[in-house]
Amino acid sequence: MIRLPDANGNFSDYRLSGNTIPVARLPADPARVVFSAAHVVADPFTGNDPSGAATVDWKATMAFRRYLSDLGLGIAEAMDTAQRGMGLDWSGALELIRQTKQEVPGALVFNGCGTDQIEPSQARGLDDVRRAYFEQVEAIQSLGGRLILMASRAMAAVAKSRDDYLSVYRDVLSRCEEPVVLHWLGDMFDPALKGYWGSDDFEAAMDVALAVIAENVTKVDGIKISLLDKDKEIVMRRRLPAGVKMYTGDDFNYPELIAGDKLGFSHALLGIFDPLAPAAAYAIAKLGEGDTNAFHHTLDPTVPLSRLIFRAPTQFYKTGVVFLAWLNGFQDHFIMLGGAQAMRPLPYFVEIFKHADACGLLRDPDKAVERMRKLLALYGA
Repeated sequence: MIRLPDANGNFSDYRLSGNTIPVARLPADPARVVFSAAHVVADPFTGNDPSGAATVDWKATMAFRRYLSDLGLGIAEAMDTAQRGMGLDWSGALELIRQTKQEVPGALVFNGCGTDQIEPSQARGLDDVRRAYFEQVEAIQSLGGRLILMASRAMAAVAKSRDDYLSVYRDVLSRCEEPVVLHWLGDMFDPALKGYWGSDDFEAAMDVALAVIAENVTKVDGIKISLLDKDKEIVMRRRLPAGVKMYTGDDFNYPELIAGDKLGFSHALLGIFDPLAPAAAYAIAKLGEGDTNAFHHTLDPTVPLSRLIFRAPTQFYKTGVVFLAWLNGFQDHFIMLGGAQAMRPLPYFVEIFKHADACGLLRDPDKAVERMRKLLALYGA
């Protein structure tokens, strides 16, 4: 039992549900390829200001990667969930990629490769974008890492036409040694990516992305789209060339998209599969066994929690992800790179606590209650 406040400061008793997600490991040949985009743990004792250079707690960060790997989940490393471009810079991302390769060498890991070593305002033209991509491609591949070609803020700033996107992606993909995952992140996640693929119109933008894939099909494992619109994802999924995967990045509609329909399904590359890792492993293991009821019974109830975590302003969803990692004992504090723990209000955390409990996502309910009480005390409750 714990007394929790509402948005008006009125308290009421909350009794925990007692629900627990069953433990399961995703098999080596799962029904869907599943990546969890993993968060990073900040060093709470650093003397650096939150607005300055990031200081990562590498021990705790790597321990979480071992946990994901032990569940059989793939890891999407150094992505948006790791606060890439919102606290973690390129040098920090490369170190993260290097340490993860050493920590879980046998895990399925794809790594974010972008252009974030240059500010969009510093990019004078497409050649600057190319050079930035080339640098990261070479650095990650030199570590033996697979690539996720991240959408580029610099590209969005300088590209003027369809041909600009085709030209840059053609040149970058030519340097990729193994097939990559392309990355379409909507502007709700990153406003600087507005108009990516050269248009604000979905159909026009999709046509450019599909043209990039068609021209470089042997270099593309799949594409992750994060537009929070299941219909757009399904439309694009049905137009992908044979053998090119759709990785859902839709943190609002993932059960339906992963389950699929008669014409196909999506694999998964999701930030929400960081806090939902045990649910994802169990549900997709059951899907592989043909037990669609268990799949939906496990994942469907998590959707309200995910929609809460990813509510607008969507780019601050990382705060909810790290909050749950703290509640579940994966780290000893609720401090984030860039001070991002302050980017959501107290009622948000209260509702996450209740939703996570209802879904069976609190690994140690007593510890979670203790930590929730500490947070409430910090707010004067």
